[in-house]
Amino acid sequence: MKKLVTLVALFSLGAASAAWAETREETQNRLESAATVLHEIMATPDKGIPDDVFDHAKCVAVVPRMIKAGFVFGGENGRGLATCRTAHGWSAPAFFAITGGNWGLQIGVEGVDLVMIFQGDKGMQHLLASKFQLGADASAAAGPVGRHASANTDWKLDTEVLTYSRAKGAFAGLTLTGANLRRDDDSMDAYYGHDISTRRVLLGEIPSPASAHAFIDAVREAKSEAKASN
Repeated sequence: MKKLVTLVALFSLGAASAAWAETREETQNRLESAATVLHEIMATPDKGIPDDVFDHAKCVAVVPRMIKAGFVFGGENGRGLATCRTAHGWSAPAFFAITGGNWGLQIGVEGVDLVMIFQGDKGMQHLLASKFQLGADASAAAGPVGRHASANTDWKLDTEVLTYSRAKGAFAGLTLTGANLRRDDDSMDAYYGHDISTRRVLLGEIPSPASAHAFIDAVREAKSEAKASN
């Protein structure tokens, strides 16, 4: 039975990798899914991302339906998108992939929604670099949950990335130490065409396509709600 579960988990992650090539329509579907994830999370502020955290956000990243699988050894495999705050508002979305492993007593295959909040310029620089590891290149921690997080200021000090997950309706901070984030070349090419760098997109040098407005609006509205409640 254990061998069977392990084989199923590995097959699921492998199948996701095999289907890596993507069309513009598929990137658009992911943009819409990411917008829905943020709207639903911010609609339940007593269990969602605290206002204080969103108020300090430099960049916001969402991975809708990241696959987590494993038996004792766990793994993550997903594709997401990020936007960063610029002098002229939130940037167009840049696409990235997340892969990695972790230790833990777990079993089965599960799809989760992942949200990452990058704090300050230092956190943003890791996204601009297009490839980094959580916990090694960038300090990361499970983010606080609830309307306010000011009672516990630890998250404001040295943590560059706060991570959250939502699975089966439950929303909580998530530890993703060891996960690797890199530029998703296939999605970037499908959405923007060739030779568009992640840096240019996140610095606001590339205009946000109309098809990305739903996601950008979801981030803007969440940020506005955070400011209004402080």
